[in-house]
Amino acid sequence: MAKIFCIANQKGGVGKTTTAINLAASLAAHKKKVLLIDLDPQGNATMGSGIDKNTVKATIYQVLINHATVEEARVRSETGNYDVLPGNRELSGAEIDLVNLDNREHQLKNALALVDSQYDFILIDCPPTLSLLTLNGLGSAHGVIIPMQCEYFALEGLADLVSTIKRVHKNINPELTQIGILRVMFDPRITLQQQVSEQLVAHFKENVYKTIIPRNVRLAEAPSHGIPGIIYDKSSRGAKSYEAFGAELIKRVKAMDKKQ
Repeated sequence: MAKIFCIANQKGGVGKTTTAINLAASLAAHKKKVLLIDLDPQGNATMGSGIDKNTVKATIYQVLINHATVEEARVRSETGNYDVLPGNRELSGAEIDLVNLDNREHQLKNALALVDSQYDFILIDCPPTLSLLTLNGLGSAHGVIIPMQCEYFALEGLADLVSTIKRVHKNINPELTQIGILRVMFDPRITLQQQVSEQLVAHFKENVYKTIIPRNVRLAEAPSHGIPGIIYDKSSRGAKSYEAFGAELIKRVKAMDKKQ
């Protein structure tokens, strides 16, 4: 049975999609079977995986409204060596279509139940808004990975997101129990970032991943080539950090399985 993680943050521009793509590629490099779901209408995770969002035959949109199965819509990322359930602008209309469906918050969960035995990890790249799309992602997941920059305003947004996750756990998905904070775009030369990082560890303790992703130009260049950063330039600091994060997530999942 796959471990399902949402990659979410209600603040845009925090490296959420970069994390989704590179974590998927890192887990695949560790010989894990991975499905990456692009729930964002911008379709950046799809394009960054080397898949043209405008020419795919079906997307996550068709899956959510019961017009296609995951097996029918998924596409292979040849550059990243993982499967992708693509997304594009069609998702913008999903909000209206989902409103009229029974169990609308569980559409994605029900669809994934048919394929979760085929994967070790399923990663869901959520849009930077609290919408029905995001609720479907959170309603399907065992855990949430929160990429965040170590800046003052990010702390306020984090509190709101954690509160949302707790409400979803209580009202929609009791299996949503794991919260992990990933520090991204980190520059150790900036004193404020060091201070915020220390505050995060002091407050959230083991819920903060040990791996820190540095600010890295090569990671930013990779999506325009449709290649995950860890493959685009394996020797870059960003690539090595995401490889380490993949290994850390695998280790944490194994440790949690032993406790259960």
